[in-house]
Amino acid sequence: MHRVFPRLSAVLLCCVALGAVAQQPSQLSQNAQLLVAARQADLPTLSRLLDKGAAPNSRNRLGKTSLLIAAEKGNLAMVERLLAAGADVQQASLEGVTPLIGAAYFGHAVVVRRLLAAGARTEPIDRMERSAMVYAAALGHSEVVDVMLIHGIAVDAPYANRLTALMWAAGQGQTDTVKLLLARGARTDLTDDRGFTAARVAQDAGHAAVVALLAAR
Repeated sequence: MHRVFPRLSAVLLCCVALGAVAQQPSQLSQNAQLLVAARQADLPTLSRLLDKGAAPNSRNRLGKTSLLIAAEKGNLAMVERLLAAGADVQQASLEGVTPLIGAAYFGHAVVVRRLLAAGARTEPIDRMERSAMVYAAALGHSEVVDVMLIHGIAVDAPYANRLTALMWAAGQGQTDTVKLLLARGARTDLTDDRGFTAARVAQDAGHAAVVALLAAR
């Protein structure tokens, strides 16, 4: 598969509130302390700061909110607290990463389900033109894929370059996710912008087991 699925850059995944790293929490503003509490998974401190008026949608220098940080960590309790305080479920980082994309990337199905229930949109893409479903499929997070399908995402929806979730999973050798998508009715005859089916994508990437699985359909 010539479109090798890259891992997100270290800049994108960094959860540090830049500019606050060298300071002690007591030296920071309430908003900066909130971001530090999210990064440290310190729910009591985060709750206290929200109660004192910290802005739930404050962002660090990467544009990350506390909700995005909590979603990436899979911290459901912190996600719940931030949503209750009015955190914007759609707010993306400077790299275009929404809380839903962050949770899907790391395979946190419970958080994905909660964000969807809170109204998170599934169509946003980051600066790499990848959506939450693309990441979930390509990284083999089958439970997340299933949650999103149940939510209503079309199993054969095309993403950048007309690649479907099945093509992404096949190209990364994610056998279990391929099985799930097939069980949910994914079509094997669709082609990307090169005219490649999921089987051809898997073949080019050297995933023989996936090729055999798709050939049996």
